[in-house]
Parts: sequence; C-alpha cells; structure tokens
Amino acid sequence: MKRVILVGSPNSGKSLLFNRLTGLSHKVANFPGITVDVGRGAIQGVPDTELVDFPGTYSLAPISAEETLAVEYFRDALTDDEVSRVLCVVDATRLEKSLYFTLQVIRECERYSKPVTVLANMVDVLDKHDLQFDASGLAGALHTGVLPISARSGKGLEPLQQLMLQDDGHAKAAPAANLADTPDALLRGTAHQLARQYGPRGDVLVRSQTRFDSFFLHSVTGGIAFFAIMYVLFQSIFTWAAPVMDGVETLLAWMAAGIVPLIGNDMARDFVSDALFGGIGAFLVFVPQIFVLTFVIGLLEDSGYMARAALICHRPLRIFGLTGKSFIPMLSGVACAIPGIYAARSIDSPRKRLLTYMAIPLMPCSARLPVYTLLIAAFIPAGTAIGGLVGWQGLAMFAIYFFGMMVGLLVTGFVSRTREDHFTDLPFVLELPPYRLPSLMPLLRNSVNRAQHFVTKAGKIIFAVTVIIWVLGYFPNQGADLGDSFLGYIGRVIEPLFSPLGLDWRYGVAIFTSFAAREVFVGTLGTIFGIASAEDNMLPLVEQIQASNLSVASGLSLLVFFAIALQCISTVAILAKESESTALAVRLFVGYFALAYVAAFAMYQIASVFT
Repeated sequence: MKRVILVGSPNSGKSLLFNRLTGLSHKVANFPGITVDVGRGAIQGVPDTELVDFPGTYSLAPISAEETLAVEYFRDALTDDEVSRVLCVVDATRLEKSLYFTLQVIRECERYSKPVTVLANMVDVLDKHDLQFDASGLAGALHTGVLPISARSGKGLEPLQQLMLQDDGHAKAAPAANLADTPDALLRGTAHQLARQYGPRGDVLVRSQTRFDSFFLHSVTGGIAFFAIMYVLFQSIFTWAAPVMDGVETLLAWMAAGIVPLIGNDMARDFVSDALFGGIGAFLVFVPQIFVLTFVIGLLEDSGYMARAALICHRPLRIFGLTGKSFIPMLSGVACAIPGIYAARSIDSPRKRLLTYMAIPLMPCSARLPVYTLLIAAFIPAGTAIGGLVGWQGLAMFAIYFFGMMVGLLVTGFVSRTREDHFTDLPFVLELPPYRLPSLMPLLRNSVNRAQHFVTKAGKIIFAVTVIIWVLGYFPNQGADLGDSFLGYIGRVIEPLFSPLGLDWRYGVAIFTSFAAREVFVGTLGTIFGIASAEDNMLPLVEQIQASNLSVASGLSLLVFFAIALQCISTVAILAKESESTALAVRLFVGYFALAYVAAFAMYQIASVFT
C-alpha cells in the first residue's frame, strides 16, 4: 500500500484537510498542541493509498517534546520505500510563517528523493477579502507543485486526488530546489522574500484580528469576557443537556418496565434489573453532558479564542509556576486527563511541563462529571436567581470546577517555590491564530465520537465492575439482605476509613471501585441501591440517594473528595509514561488521595456546623 505523508505547522488547517481526504473525524482545533499522535486513514477516491497525518510543528529544529516527536516521525517516514509523496500544508493567509517550515521540508525531501506538493490552504478566506495569491509563481520559485485549496469548502481537492492517483508507489520526481545543503538561517531569509513576492497583499486580515483582540485581550473587557465564557461553559452542562438527560432516563425506565417482567428466571431478572438498568443505566443518563462539554470546548478551540484564553491566563498562571501554554492542556484535562497530559508536550519548558503534569489530574475531567451531577442534583435545589439567568445547580457545578482548578494551581505554586530542579526555563512564545467561524459538522462529529468513546471505554470497565458488585451483593443470600452479602462484609471492612466523612459502607465501596474509573461510582451505587431496594429500583438514582439518609455535609465532603483525589488508573499509567517517572505518578496518586481525604474531612466538619 502506498503512503502519503501530511505535514504542516499548527493552525494551517492540516487536521481538517485530513478529515476531508479520509472521511474520518479526527480532532480539529485552533491552537498548538492538539495533534499529539499520528493519524492514519485511507484516502477517499485514491485506492490502496494511506494518508498519514503527522503532529503539527513550526520547524524541523524542535524545541518542545511534541515537536521532537513530530520531527522524529517525519524523518523516519522519509526512509520508508512505501511513502510515495509528501503533502506540506501552508496557511495562504500567513505565508511567511508557513514557508520557513515548508523550505525545511523540501530540503529533507531532496535529501531522501521524495516528491513534495505544497498545499496552500485557506484560499476561501483570500477570496472573501478579494486578496490575490500567486501560486504558479511560488511553485516556480520552490521548484515543486503548489495547489491552492480550501480544506473547509473542499475547493482544489480534485486536482490533489488526481495527482495522487498518478503516483505508482515509487517516488521519482523529487524537488530540484537545490536546498539540500542550505542552513536554516538562509531558509528563514528566503521564506521572508518569497512571502513578500508571492503572498497576498494588504492588511485586511490583520486589521480584522486586531479589532477583535482589542476587546478579548483588553485588560478589563478581556477578563470579564473570559469569566463569562467559562461560566457559560459550565452552566451549559446542565441547561443544554437537561432535556436529553430526562429523555434518556425516561427511556431507560420504560425499557426496564417492559423487559424485566418478561424474564422468567429470578436470578436473571434480578441481574438485568439491578446490574444493567440499575448500574449501567444510571451511568448512561449522564452521557449527554459529555457531548455538550466537548461541543462547547470545541467551539472555543476552533474559533481561535482558546489561544487568547491562554494568553490571558499567562500572567496569573506565572504566579503558580506555570505558563499560558499550560492552560490548553489543563482545559483539555476538563474533557479527559489523558489527552491533557499528551497535550502538555507542546510546553517547551521542561520545568513548566512537569508542573503542568501535576496540575492536570486535579482538573475536573468528564469522568468526574457524572459524580458531580449526581451529587449536585441530590443536594442542590434546581431553582434559579436573577430572573432565571443563574441556576443554582449550574452555579454549584461552576464552583466545584473552579475549586478543583484552584487546588491544582495551589499545588503547583507550592511545589514551584519549594522544589529545586535542574531544568532550564524557556521564554513564553505563543502564536495567536486568526479568528474563524467554527465548522459545525466536524464539531458535531467530534462531540458524538467523544460521547461514544466515553461510553465504549468506560462502559467496558463499568460493566465488569457492575457484574462483580452485583455478584458480591447478591450472594450468598440471593439479595435478601445486602448487609449480610459478600459485598456487605467487604464494605464493613473499609467502612471505618470513610465513617469520619459521614459515609456508610455503601459509599465506601463505590469510592473504592471508582479508582478503576471515576464514573464507576455512579454505576456501583446504582447496583447497590438496586439490590437493596428491589421493589423500588426503577426510581432515579438521585431519589434513592436522597432516601438513603446521606447528610448534606457528607454529600459536600464527597464532592470535595472527588475534586482532589487522583483520577483513574489509566491516568496514572499515562502520567508515568509521559513524565518518564513512575515514582512521580505513584507519589501524586498517594499524595492527592491523602490531600482529598483531609480536605473532605474538613468540609464535613464545617458543613456539619451549618447544616
């Protein structure tokens, strides 16, 4: 099979082009650091040809860990005989920035005798502003093909497909730009000259970006807009997802009422009712919130605002030993800690990258979201204030998210001031991409894929844990008395650890199983309450928690515990791999558990006084 390599600098539209050519739904974002691994897919309309999407990089002289990964992959691929062509994506609206990297790519392709085609993306933006781009002149200067395209609209992709159809799998037409021995310093000057000679004239795009930046980066309006946008993000988790969540809950109850009575065998009927509908069903109710969270974050990323948010956050993050670039991995950690840890590769400062690793596990990830939603729905009234503009539950969600982030910042601030290391620091440099209207369909596809991935990845763990919990709780007395079951015995063993928080053995078991995956907490409680109250197990889990005599103080202590305790075992494994330190991952796991327990105990004592 032939392979075509796709390379380009961040914000050049490379990932969107990859999706266009392959029909896949890889993440499209508008800031450096989102593409952290190699994507592969068959090119539509070009048989027996695979497109390989490499991580974006600004230069073949890497600084960050992410760029080092991209450059290593690229140079290894050039030695592959099956690679028939290299496609280098450039941003036609910012030609000088892209051409330096392009000249480096052409130089490497000359050395390895690989043909390269330059894809001048975003010509739709040039057309919109009546700007001209001399593609044929640039092609003559580079001694290689230059195709004007628009990954967003699909313009210019047919000639590209025809070009790839002509490749026979054996690279022959390598560029003849005679750059094989040219140093990087001369390539930079050449890029500047070529951009001035063949690039679009005029400053329309710069003026447009400056007008928006004067508001979003202003010392007053920028800060207000940032907090307003972040608040809308967390408020939307409840308001936008609520109708769909109610629909899922109603559907599950209707299915349970129709299916369970049809099962003749008592044990099988109890298993389907307690484990499937009670455990896994309780978890599925919260999937719409994962979709909404991913969609809103995607809007911020693709619009270009995320890089501005990183710039706004740079000054306050410096107080805690971090950098503005830490904001992107940390916010990625709100969706899931694992991609957030991967995205930290884009931080070129080793010291700040290490501190960011420490902060990401404290970000309120989507796996914690079902736990937060369950407890907030159980203990926070669903009323509104300020004429309905502020919902109490949405405000509570914002508060617990803010609390987790602040704990992460306080930890990194403490460590940065007390720990000495050998790492050298690097200056903060960040590219501000142009503002763009997000492409709706890729956002929707990515949000659906994220929700599906969340279900399939967590679902396997939840199903396995749910089955184990049900077996332990159902035997040896067929669920007649949960306290005398195997699960009840285990729960009583660990109950003294959690009783200072006002939690009985049922919640202790749920906390214990949640270290496999945070969302397992919901499924475990659903299974336990399903066995304990078989006659009422069709009730929503929120109502069962309210009926279990769990105090408000204990509910708040649970929220605090989950906000701080380190995430799932998968996060620990990835953290050890990326930081190249198993000791660091283990220390964080133990340390954050201890910190979570102490903070939860303090919250329980304080809340008990007032409630």
